[in-house]
Amino acid sequence: MKQKDFIFNICLLLFLNLLVKPFWLLGVEVGVQNQVGAADYGLYFAIFNFSYVFYMLLDMGICNFNNRTIARNNQLLDKYLSSIIVLRFILCLVYFAVIYTVALIIGYRGMQLKLLFWIGFNQFLNATMLYLRSNVSALLMFKTDSCLSVLDRLLAILFCGLLLWGHITDKPFQIEWFVYCQTAAYLIAIAVALVIVLKKSKLRKLAWNKKLSLLILKKSLPFALLTLLMAFYNRIDSVMIERLLPVDIATTEAGIYASAFRLLDALVMIAYLFSVILLPLFSKMIKDNENIQPIVRTAFSFLYVFAIGASVVLVCYREPILSWLYNDHVEASANVFAILIPCIIPIAFTYVFGTLLTANGSLKRLNITAMVGIVVNILINIFLIPRFQARGAAVASLCTQSVVSLLQFFIAIKELRIPLRSMPWISCLLFTALMISTTLLTSQHLHLQLKYTLALLVAVTLLYGLVTRLIDIRALRETITRKS
Repeated sequence: MKQKDFIFNICLLLFLNLLVKPFWLLGVEVGVQNQVGAADYGLYFAIFNFSYVFYMLLDMGICNFNNRTIARNNQLLDKYLSSIIVLRFILCLVYFAVIYTVALIIGYRGMQLKLLFWIGFNQFLNATMLYLRSNVSALLMFKTDSCLSVLDRLLAILFCGLLLWGHITDKPFQIEWFVYCQTAAYLIAIAVALVIVLKKSKLRKLAWNKKLSLLILKKSLPFALLTLLMAFYNRIDSVMIERLLPVDIATTEAGIYASAFRLLDALVMIAYLFSVILLPLFSKMIKDNENIQPIVRTAFSFLYVFAIGASVVLVCYREPILSWLYNDHVEASANVFAILIPCIIPIAFTYVFGTLLTANGSLKRLNITAMVGIVVNILINIFLIPRFQARGAAVASLCTQSVVSLLQFFIAIKELRIPLRSMPWISCLLFTALMISTTLLTSQHLHLQLKYTLALLVAVTLLYGLVTRLIDIRALRETITRKS
């Protein structure tokens, strides 16, 4: 692939995702929560996260395995497509058996089980869509894959938007409608993706190859275990809120936590997109015995500016931002928000050093750090949630992410022999001091509309990043050029 084509495809992927997915999170999901209330949305949020904890049972690392294999051997598409589609339906049955068994054990009943079915079905549809997209990207159809990456969200925005703001019904919006809209969007997107994949294959009938399926599962298992463990400590907080608190406040507190978590989720998406470039880059450089220190420093510096800048600004302006987004429980959400948003700092560093360890094949150590994260998260949640409700879960999340990030940092530094002095520590301290002082001064003495203030602070963040040389445009350009 030519360098200019690679850069265009990366920019297209980032542009479409940053255009559509933040609107989904901060437009549609906020609109739904404001319509149905914190309690109903909190129930949905807790069940969604519960279903997501076991998501890897639907994939088992198949997407990554399939992407690598088909990219190297396009002629295997027909053979793998037939077997893996059948395997996915088998994994779906296993997934539902597990989530319903666990759900009944922890006390889910009635409406909770009904929502769990549809949300679990949506998780299956999402996994199916990702599998079909793995074939599209493996065939180097990157523009098509970029469009498919946002198709389901665009359709869901359309369906939810009509129900929320289209005045097509006199009934108040129901949380079940939100789930059904996503189901319809996934089904249509899967149909489109399936047509594209089938046009590139010669598949005539489905046939399960047991030997091939077991081989795929065996090779994918370490990646699947890591993703499962990470999903557990990243998503279990809201489930524990809903299970550990009294019934009369549980779903409301879960809804308050969801209000604060939503912006964090949007920030994490940006850091994740950065890691999409880093993983193959690190993998190639480690394989070729190249010096990775300059790339690690560049990635660390860019994400440091992003994470610190976002944390300082959002925490300082938390109440006006949440007042702008939500109708209810703004003060309570702001208290949780102040603790939860700084999680983006350790999470961003995880996307550097965790990605580096993944590229190095250090999956055993990554799985150990993830297990430590689960233990820390559960113990702190059990102790703090009954006392401090959603704020306790936020503290648990911040502690967990910090512990995991630090462990991965020191393991990566040791295993890949990266000198601590190679990191721009002085520039980081200077940037942090400048951001905190400027944001505090702005909040006290500058009285502009919120949108103008935030735009100004974004510009200031970029300026300070350039002044402290944490943002190095030439280094970023060399990184992209090198990967292509």
